[in-house]
Amino acid sequence: MARQQGLIYLGKSHRKLAGDRKAVKAQTKGGIAVATPSPPRIRVVISDDHPLFREGISRALQLSGFIDVVAEAENGRDALEIIRREIPQVAVLDLRMPELDGIAVLHALVRDRVDTRVLMLSAFTDSSSVYRALEEGAAGFLTKDSKRSEVVEAVRAISQGKTVVPPEVTGGLADEIRMRRSQNSPTLSERESQVLNGMARGLSIPQIAKELILGTSTVKTHAQHLYEKLQVSDRAAAVAEAMRRGLLE
Repeated sequence: MARQQGLIYLGKSHRKLAGDRKAVKAQTKGGIAVATPSPPRIRVVISDDHPLFREGISRALQLSGFIDVVAEAENGRDALEIIRREIPQVAVLDLRMPELDGIAVLHALVRDRVDTRVLMLSAFTDSSSVYRALEEGAAGFLTKDSKRSEVVEAVRAISQGKTVVPPEVTGGLADEIRMRRSQNSPTLSERESQVLNGMARGLSIPQIAKELILGTSTVKTHAQHLYEKLQVSDRAAAVAEAMRRGLLE
């Protein structure tokens, strides 16, 4: 994890970036002009229903020297149509827009496997909004009061396959993840937890029964209740599912 200009970069995504032709510029070496590739420019689409804000972001990106704003939209429906047509490397979307909101546009892009990564901008910093955006597949989330330089650096990072989240929302995001995990995790009785831990250690039902000083049939009943709560049908699946839900370390 790296920090730059107040942003947190969370590694690379598995999604491929849309290619762009490399521009070529001439350099002089020993009196001879040598063609060397310059960094590819980043193609971006911006969508926001507030013209002044949208124009400000567009101007900052254009002045970066390495970003081309290929189109702008004022609502989600137009944004989706433009992104499908232009296939930019990055789309900068307002979370709340007319016609279709940013989440709906993002969902459609992911569903249709459009090779564009999304930076979501929002005036709302509640953890549920951030979580929902990232869960749907956003590559980054910034607040609308972020510095223009932070938006520029976020677009650059996202085009390189990184995920960007501002530090001021990471604490709330972690709390949101923990809350959702607890809501999605079933409550196990003490005996069911003991049986689960025995299974995780590779013990058989008779061995678990001996360790807990219980009858084999009683342990089988606890195991069946455990399977029902985890929605699985065997012990291997129970252990795997319990680990996925954080019920086992």
